[in-house]
Amino acid sequence: QVQVVESGGGLVQPGGSLTLSCTASGNIYSVYTMTWYRQAPGKQRDLVASMTNDGSTNYAESIKGRATIFRGNARISVDLQMNNLKPEDTAVYYCNIRFPGGPTPGYWGQGTPVTVSS
Repeated sequence: QVQVVESGGGLVQPGGSLTLSCTASGNIYSVYTMTWYRQAPGKQRDLVASMTNDGSTNYAESIKGRATIFRGNARISVDLQMNNLKPEDTAVYYCNIRFPGGPTPGYWGQGTPVTVSS
């Protein structure tokens, strides 16, 4: 059984910064991709940033230049640092991890909410 847990969300003022963390535990020893998505109220879930096993990264245009995805301290973990946050960044942020031998859709966490408001 694999569990994915996100943390680090909260309320932040416009222009502020936040770092989200995602950790996977269980029968997982390597990864294909680790991806952050977000879903604002009434909208579809969109990709924010992703990292492959070889360290290649990809960012949504809306967050490019304001976010950095990087490996966390835990064995299977990925963090997302976001700077200069805007109200339109308000959403629930989800982590998805795909790994060898796992299901194609990967495993999702329960999400961590981010609210950017003054």
